[in-house]
Amino acid sequence: MIIKKIITCCVFILAALPQAWAQGSNQLEILNAENLYGGKGVERLLGDVRMKHQNSLIYCDSAHFYSQDNFARLYGKVRIVDQQDPVTTTSRYAEYDGNTRIAKLRDNVVFKNEETTLYTDYLDYDRSTGVANYFNFGRVIDDMNVLTSDKGVYETQIEKITFTDDVELVNPDYTLRSNILFYYTIPKTAETVDITNIVSAEGDKLNAQKGSFYDTQNKKFRFYEGDVENETSIIYGDVLYFDEAEQYYEAQRNVSIFNKERKMEVFGEEGKYWEERKYSKVYGNALVMKYFEADTMYLIADTLITQDSEIDTERYMTAFNNVRLIKGELSGRSDSLAYIYSDSTIYLYDDPLLWNDKSQIKADSIHFTIANENIDRAYLRRNTFAITKDTLSNFNQIKGRKMTGFFLDGEMHKLDVEGNGQSLYYALEKDTVLKGLNNLLCGRIMMHFQQGQIQRINHAGKPEANFKPPHLFKEEDERLEGFVWREEERPTMDMMMAWRTPVFRNREDEYNFFDVLDIRLPYPTDDIIQPYLIQQMPINIPIRKDE
Repeated sequence: MIIKKIITCCVFILAALPQAWAQGSNQLEILNAENLYGGKGVERLLGDVRMKHQNSLIYCDSAHFYSQDNFARLYGKVRIVDQQDPVTTTSRYAEYDGNTRIAKLRDNVVFKNEETTLYTDYLDYDRSTGVANYFNFGRVIDDMNVLTSDKGVYETQIEKITFTDDVELVNPDYTLRSNILFYYTIPKTAETVDITNIVSAEGDKLNAQKGSFYDTQNKKFRFYEGDVENETSIIYGDVLYFDEAEQYYEAQRNVSIFNKERKMEVFGEEGKYWEERKYSKVYGNALVMKYFEADTMYLIADTLITQDSEIDTERYMTAFNNVRLIKGELSGRSDSLAYIYSDSTIYLYDDPLLWNDKSQIKADSIHFTIANENIDRAYLRRNTFAITKDTLSNFNQIKGRKMTGFFLDGEMHKLDVEGNGQSLYYALEKDTVLKGLNNLLCGRIMMHFQQGQIQRINHAGKPEANFKPPHLFKEEDERLEGFVWREEERPTMDMMMAWRTPVFRNREDEYNFFDVLDIRLPYPTDDIIQPYLIQQMPINIPIRKDE
């Protein structure tokens, strides 16, 4: 009986060889089968089936071979091995077309290319181009990442996989979701299109609206219209770069950095942030918005630097060149500024000026403190000069060696002048009639304000004073030495917004893949598919039962 089977098998193999030689190396060849049956243009191969097509070896439990069509249906433990490249595929069922060199693999498909392995149930592999397409979910695994999607195209010749629809990339550090992802298997880099959302193992959130680049080996990211949110801050830029190893962020165009703890947001054209050092720089028409419950402090400069720390005294913000600020009724300008967080003190350097309501204050050095979210006190040192414009547009003036301004609800209510105090004060009747001009010299002078106007003046010691009625005024009598009214330099909100208009994004309205329920509708199971495949098998094939 065994001899009879071997003879039958040999007859069919010998019959097939001339046809294979006639059609060249493109013809599917039968190398082995324990049993071989034929009829009406189809051979049925059973048991330890081995076939060959060009440089590929094909293994399966059984097969239907259509020699005229150069086509085979493969059943059970299907394995296709390429002898010249590292691609190996396995499945439970496959169809192989020798003319087109396309293999259609179904059910428990494993497509392995060196260190990269693709798992799916539905794969079409074109051996002529090295392109494999899968649909209705696939999973790719290498030594760094696990990637899944509903559909995918694996271009083995350029080591590129295109994932589409419900894409997810997972590794020990990050989980990425998108709808389109290009993965390059050799450098292990991923590029996405449009909305991309990433969550780190620590819970940090990285998002892009117009695609991203992710070097999974070196843990470097680039986001387009991207933002990164961690426990302490939110960073945004039209182009956002992140290097995890260096804990370094870099953002370009429409940059914003929001500090959650300090409720402060910095805007600019370019920004850099070192997470470990908690140190940031923002360049290019920079704007700071410090949010208080009652109002917001606005500050602009060419460059802003912020330093955070676990040590209170090492926390600060500095601003350089063309500094302007506004908080409520207070505004100021200087060439540079330092904001010390530990005691809420702001220092103005190089030609500093402050304005409050109708008053202008100048000194060589100015700093002021914030308490209970309001300006509390202003300290002026050396060459101090204060000017207040009254209801008749006269300029009340006071100068001295140093001054201290006291504020209540954001408005100055007292100005204390110490050392070489000198003042010019216009006496008005009911704020409408000019009565004369008071000139006072004293070691200490105190001015009291109400609604921006001087209400009274106190002095200590023996003052030198004189009073002149309006008809005796001379031009030199109405100005103290050093008087300069610089109202045109006073910052306004229009000036602030012209410098930089902040771009606010409603992140709650942005689509996020992590907010979507993970519901997947699979293709029919093998139990459903198998009866259909049986119906498609050729009929009237003579099958001889073993005796």
